[in-house]
Amino acid sequence: MDTPHCLAISVGNSRIYAGRFTEDGLDWNARFENNDYEDAAAAIAEAWQAVAGEPRAAMVLASVNDVVADPLAEVISRRTGETVYRMGTDLAVPIGQQLDPASHTGIDRLLNAAGAFDTLHQACVVVDVGTAVTVDFVDGDGVFHGGAIAPGAAMQLRAMHQQTTALPEVDFSVPDGEPFGRSTAEAMIRGVYHGIRGLVWRLTEQYATEYDAFPPVIVTGGDALALFENDELVDRIVPNLTLIGMAAAVRRALESNDDTEASSPPFGHS
Repeated sequence: MDTPHCLAISVGNSRIYAGRFTEDGLDWNARFENNDYEDAAAAIAEAWQAVAGEPRAAMVLASVNDVVADPLAEVISRRTGETVYRMGTDLAVPIGQQLDPASHTGIDRLLNAAGAFDTLHQACVVVDVGTAVTVDFVDGDGVFHGGAIAPGAAMQLRAMHQQTTALPEVDFSVPDGEPFGRSTAEAMIRGVYHGIRGLVWRLTEQYATEYDAFPPVIVTGGDALALFENDELVDRIVPNLTLIGMAAAVRRALESNDDTEASSPPFGHS
């Protein structure tokens, strides 16, 4: 089955991401601040109209921030008259897991892993550089092994300012080619920039040693281009990896349903 018609919504710690998938793949996407969820709902409802009449089209939502996701889903349902299916409850993430049984892994990490494996179809390192930095490993059978979590660039800069009396408030940006930070702000930015890049390099080397092969590295997240554009370590930057993982989940559910009970699709218009 090709990419299903669906509208995928990912609610993160800071932002809402939405994308519409058709037979041509991702043909519309948008980003909103979390406090703009009414505007996000209006845009999503409008985007939905392009696929609403398609057989078995679905709206799916994944969240690591239910304080925003719950009212967002309610407003979208009210505007469209459709069910908003939730990842993790209504729909399983199509990725194997080899983790501590007592652990609770964020659904965004699992969806990134699913999106990466669906994109590359091989073992890979999955890097997300946003509010937090995650560096995870998926093996060649599509099994998620976990990885590492660190503070994102903005969080690191904010923590340095808040936890000291002398370090200024600084916005993250890409440093110039000068090796030395000749002001406190420039030194902070260089520390964060090269610290995150070094972290990803070192962890990738560890994963490659454990796996006995050097897997491709796929990067997503709001700071992906700033940190890794033209980096020789990175094979691919995919801004909407979480949404791709959600579309893969819809496709997998429909394929599974076709194999068992074709007359009763898992998604229906309410």
